[in-house]
Amino acid sequence: MDNVAISSPTLDRNDAYFRLRGEVEELFYDEASMLDERRFDEWLELMHEDVVYFMPMRRNVKFGMHDERENTRVDEGISWFNEDKWTLRKRVEQILTGVHYAEEPLSRIAHLITNVQIRSTVPEIENASEIRTSCRFHVYQNRVEHEHYSFVGRRYDTLVRVNGALKIRERKIILDQNVLLAKCLTAFF
Repeated sequence: MDNVAISSPTLDRNDAYFRLRGEVEELFYDEASMLDERRFDEWLELMHEDVVYFMPMRRNVKFGMHDERENTRVDEGISWFNEDKWTLRKRVEQILTGVHYAEEPLSRIAHLITNVQIRSTVPEIENASEIRTSCRFHVYQNRVEHEHYSFVGRRYDTLVRVNGALKIRERKIILDQNVLLAKCLTAFF
């Protein structure tokens, strides 16, 4: 997951590219609606059984050291999230108990997804069974009367086809802040 390409896409922007991007965008928009409407069980169905859901912690580093040191790595040190489907399911179950301190009352959340791009496919784009994507996000969270938080960043997803449907196998979430300003981190990205 650490080797997710973040350079500009090199795929030809032909009809096949735009058809596939449209399919990916619809998946991401449907996912955003599921999360905003608290349809967490449906959202979990979008996750591959072997999903890796990762949000590194970010550090301020000297110029020239960003690639090497800015983000923590999967399974090394600490991160905001380093989860699989089982832990995602447990987080959902905890929220849905109604006794989750940080989500009582439930937050109002809005997910905005933009700048969706296809980075690479395996095999060729017309028959892609694995699709690497990138996008930008803004997640707005309002809690109780006076708490509101904005999480802005980039997402790098690897999608795979399972019985014709796209599933999220890897998600790397990069926040555009290195100090978390929210009191809690209960939103899904």
